[in-house]
Amino acid sequence: MGEDYSVDAAGIMKEDAPPHFVLIHGISGGAWCWYKIKCLMENCGYKVTCLDLKGAGMDQTDPNAVVSFEDYNQPLIDFLSSLHDHQQVILVGHSAGGLSLSDAIQRFGKKKIKLAVFVAATMLKSGYLTDQDIKDGVPDLSGFGELNEVYDIGFGLGEGNPPTSTIIKRELQRKIIYNLSPQEDATLAAMLLRPGPIQALVTAKFPVAEKDEEQVARIYIKTTQDNVIKAEQQEAMIKKWAPSYVYVLESDHSPFFSAPFLLFGLLVKAAVSFGY
Repeated sequence: MGEDYSVDAAGIMKEDAPPHFVLIHGISGGAWCWYKIKCLMENCGYKVTCLDLKGAGMDQTDPNAVVSFEDYNQPLIDFLSSLHDHQQVILVGHSAGGLSLSDAIQRFGKKKIKLAVFVAATMLKSGYLTDQDIKDGVPDLSGFGELNEVYDIGFGLGEGNPPTSTIIKRELQRKIIYNLSPQEDATLAAMLLRPGPIQALVTAKFPVAEKDEEQVARIYIKTTQDNVIKAEQQEAMIKKWAPSYVYVLESDHSPFFSAPFLLFGLLVKAAVSFGY
């Protein structure tokens, strides 16, 4: 892994090392969501890692068996733990992937993370979901129908227990998630989306934030035509835990499909703004 990361024999990052972006998907997604962004970045010389969280993408774990957030986010924690001590990455999280970023920020701080970028994401300072956190950061799709009309729900622990997985019904996915995205990407997504481990997300808990001056710098990218995490929800999270910068993108909930060149430009701008 040394030469890929431009690390010398002592494990110290070389000054000419390109920024290393680590891209984290949202619920039901996977590393595949980022294929356009990964291609654009690598063609420009950036290092890019796209991870599948537990029970997502190519990971073969049954999402109904992933009932703790710690388990769900373990692939990201393992990856960051594997980096050399002087390696820093730019973490990018989409949608529920924002919870994964918050967890990593509290665990590793500036030691491993130079910058965290929340893309249409849930951005919470603590993993304990209060009623206000749910209102601000959890999708409310009631405008599209009743719960069982919008989601296919899995009950891995039995019908009398809370649901363990959810996925937006296929016939509603384009309308809700990919309303401005190309048809071919919406079609690809319909083939690759998997039920997400909702029980793991709603019970998310991670360490209490350190002092603000010790925190990782954050950027939020707002998506103005988002039917999942709506503009007012994004504004509420930004107000509650103000990032260093807020960028605005004319996009649906999936800018890696609907506005990949613009999203790529903002991610590069973010890297440059913080010294890369």
